[in-house]
Amino acid sequence: MIKTNAEKQYIFETENQPFRSCHASTVGVLPSGKVIAAWFGGTYEKAKDVAIWLAVRDGKQWSAPRKVADEDGIAHWNPVLDVGPDGVNLFYKVGHEIVDWHTRIIRSKDGGETWSAPVELVPGDIGGRGPVRNKPIRLEDGTLLAPSSIERRDPDHPGKEIWEAFVDISRDEGSTWGKSAAVPMQLETYVGAEKWIAKGLIQPTLWSTGGNLVHMLLRSTEGAIYRSDSSDGGVTWSMAYPTVLPNNNSGIDLVRLHSGLLALVYNPVQGYATETTRTPLVVSFSKDNGESWGDQIVLEDNPGEYSYPAIVGKGHDLYITYTWKRERVAFWHITVQEEVDGNVS
Repeated sequence: MIKTNAEKQYIFETENQPFRSCHASTVGVLPSGKVIAAWFGGTYEKAKDVAIWLAVRDGKQWSAPRKVADEDGIAHWNPVLDVGPDGVNLFYKVGHEIVDWHTRIIRSKDGGETWSAPVELVPGDIGGRGPVRNKPIRLEDGTLLAPSSIERRDPDHPGKEIWEAFVDISRDEGSTWGKSAAVPMQLETYVGAEKWIAKGLIQPTLWSTGGNLVHMLLRSTEGAIYRSDSSDGGVTWSMAYPTVLPNNNSGIDLVRLHSGLLALVYNPVQGYATETTRTPLVVSFSKDNGESWGDQIVLEDNPGEYSYPAIVGKGHDLYITYTWKRERVAFWHITVQEEVDGNVS
């Protein structure tokens, strides 16, 4: 049994906000205890005025949103925050179409107050490198693993796409990156292309159980969350396989707390994205490394879109952000305590 204390906020209100639509938030906790969040906002997803926006929570108060990345005439996408040993990294994509993405990175040494000029993460990259939507993790030896994927045009089926997942690996705290092997898929058995424009796996979320043991859950076109595992620090991956978790091709994210408890935030919806809506949004917990999932917290269950969640953990605390109807970014602070034989751990 898991006990929780939960508090919900909106990072900003819709009155006088400087953008019409927002999506794809990311969240981090600074060493000071302040919470930092970023998202993309503009007229609509893919519009030329879409930029990266950011706010900081000091105590229980969020700062006003401010623009931290904006290149004239090009859409910005999918910011990812990484609070590292030397400051805060903010990765994001730029490009008119997803298949043509380039990845940028900016860095802050003062908790997000000021940022460096943007640079390409991997020179000459096309399609996207580094974290595609969810946060990187660090292994015990300091290796940085960024969950990544690409959406590429299917050469055999005009107008269709193939989605492939991999991990970008850095052994020098993000200065250079090398791609892992692609996550193996039995793509011939996938039916996504019949239901939508694509088939495959994207936007993994990572966790480690020590040493070189790394695991991922993945968004899929197959009506369920998929999983793959690595025993060599993310260099190679097992054949991806479906879990018992339903999902309608919507974003997911997961964090492993120090106790070993996994917290997964996702839309537990049967079917496909074109046939269903992205509600409800829940947090589910696993005590056995994702073999089974038990207690659940419902974050949203009203009509509307509640999607693209991000989650990080510190101690017993979970910090979650997500898209609220494409109008606002919602934030939850949840304190988790596990009951063991009648006692709270």
